[in-house]
Amino acid sequence: MNINEFISSFKNHPVLFIGTGFSLRYLENSYSWDNLLKKVSINLFETGEEYYNIKSRCEENGKYNYEKIATILEAQFNDFLEKNRNGKFKYINDIFFENMENDLNISRFKIYISELLNELNYKDNMHDELVQLKKVKKNIGSIITTNYDKLIEDIFDFIPLVGNDILLSNPYGAVYKIHGSISEPRNIIITVDDYLEFSKSYELIRAQLLSLFIHNPIIFLGYSISDKNIKDILKTIFSYVRPNTEQAKKIRDNFLLVEYEKDSTNLQVIEHDIDIEDFSTLRINKFKTDNYLELYKGLSKLQLPVSAMDIRKVQNVMKEITSGGEIEVKITEDIDSMNNSDKILVIGSSKSVSYDFMNAPELMDKYFNIIEEENAQILQPIDKIRIQSNQYFPMFGFEKINPSINSAEKLKEQQVIKINEELERIDIGEDTFYDSIDDILKCDQLGYVKMMRIIFWSVYHNKISIDNLEEYLKIYNNKDKTSYRKLLCLYDWKKHSVYVHCS
Repeated sequence: MNINEFISSFKNHPVLFIGTGFSLRYLENSYSWDNLLKKVSINLFETGEEYYNIKSRCEENGKYNYEKIATILEAQFNDFLEKNRNGKFKYINDIFFENMENDLNISRFKIYISELLNELNYKDNMHDELVQLKKVKKNIGSIITTNYDKLIEDIFDFIPLVGNDILLSNPYGAVYKIHGSISEPRNIIITVDDYLEFSKSYELIRAQLLSLFIHNPIIFLGYSISDKNIKDILKTIFSYVRPNTEQAKKIRDNFLLVEYEKDSTNLQVIEHDIDIEDFSTLRINKFKTDNYLELYKGLSKLQLPVSAMDIRKVQNVMKEITSGGEIEVKITEDIDSMNNSDKILVIGSSKSVSYDFMNAPELMDKYFNIIEEENAQILQPIDKIRIQSNQYFPMFGFEKINPSINSAEKLKEQQVIKINEELERIDIGEDTFYDSIDDILKCDQLGYVKMMRIIFWSVYHNKISIDNLEEYLKIYNNKDKTSYRKLLCLYDWKKHSVYVHCS
């Protein structure tokens, strides 16, 4: 089956289960477990030989036990830094003692790992893929990862859950960091003792995640078919669900393992049998490829009745209701007798239940997120929004994402009129020239209004690039200002209209 066909059959928001291969694909400074430990050892001893000595002592049945390697290396690293307070790892000791002053005993070894993975150095050749990946956000329920870094938080802007927070929460739009995070190095799971402690609570964590696996499509990214994490999860699920039942078939049909194969453009999903120790053989779906762009496009195009982000908002309200919050709930009909297609959930002010969508200013405030994510669902109510003829509203980009908006042509015409009216108000000579928006903003003698008009004129006449304007608008402090809305409408028209723009 083609990958797009496979994804289009999803009836619920998919959950991503992300491993090391994901970070290795997009970051220059990412490491496999082996290479991470090796780097720490080389930085400590200035040679790789000591690491190989440790590794040779940790071979079991033809495989290396990296938990044991990490345990030995942690002891060596911490001992070295304890005896060399102001040596080459002085800054790690500084952090260690600062934490100790606050009664936080965090291993120097784990602090150093957090420092190694702190920067996100993206690979230049992955830009297009990452742009497409960000568009998937609206359709992703949650993400589970064994990675320590903050790559997922940076791409998706999801809430990270670490340690006991995993047990206390089950929200949409969250990253379950089951092996810890560099933001909380104390909770990093890497040594023998860490895994023993983790195993005590893992049954509870697995029970927490089990409902996700049963009710949502699960896509594994950054793992190989032989990965222990994959096999442990499958074993856990089918320990609770009998393999030959209809429910088991539904779960298997929802599982997709994306396995990396260099330079492959394959688009076909096939069935694959996995042998699991002390368990029966399980058949799951596998997509072996290097064509992740097509995978992300398929996930982005998935049409579900409600976005994952809206479910997250509803979950937050439901949490307040069930915890005793003073929120009134009104049910107008016998909902048990209604069809699902006739039901609607409205959450808003008791003074008005008609507020079921973003207003124009809110859409403009979230403009770049909506465009990047191609969130067509959030734009559907534009036809219900009252947008006055004297308002600035960026319609061209919104229409590209959602062509079904009935008022699009009228609003685009209004947008062009407003742009031309603003241009007529600007009295600037053709010899006016600045290299960038920063150059204009440095000219304090111009005054704010004059600066904004020069920026508008310069972008319109291609004296300053549209990319420079995009950077400026994304960091603009007060998006309620008319000047922001004027520039945003100009940017939207220049970026997304099919007209030939002035030079």
